[in-house]
Amino acid sequence: MAHDEDPAAQTKKVSKLIADERQAMFTTTAPDGTLISRPMAVQEAEFGGDLWFFAEASSRKVAHLAHDPQVNVTFASSDSWVSLTGRGSVVRDPAKKRELWNAVVEAWFPDGKDDDGIVLLHVDGDSAEYWDSPGGRVATALSFAKAKLTGKQYSGGDNAKVDLP
Repeated sequence: MAHDEDPAAQTKKVSKLIADERQAMFTTTAPDGTLISRPMAVQEAEFGGDLWFFAEASSRKVAHLAHDPQVNVTFASSDSWVSLTGRGSVVRDPAKKRELWNAVVEAWFPDGKDDDGIVLLHVDGDSAEYWDSPGGRVATALSFAKAKLTGKQYSGGDNAKVDLP
């Protein structure tokens, strides 16, 4: 389960777990209270929980943020999961758009980085929870089998809730 580490080490662990992840599920709340999740490409995951995404200014997710800025962003790999909560905001900064622009983004937005219909979504992370199972699926399966054979509870790997700076 969770192990006691100092907050800086836990924040660094979250950063490490999401550093190579390029896709995440981005969840917003619609005006009627419905949670809506959609896959989005992460453009930058700064140490400490700041995330950046590109979006169409006219999209539902942008409208949702105007109604309720609380968001959740989840990441999953073969051996770890991270759920990050925070506040999302729409950023219209041409210099930041140019900084983050790349060929993948251009495939989604062929009118280019100077298109005013393209905005950035910034997530300022408040907290994250992670589950880390080093060794991936094989190690998880072996740990599960060991728990069944010994009658001891399956640990599921390392889990912690982290308050981000």
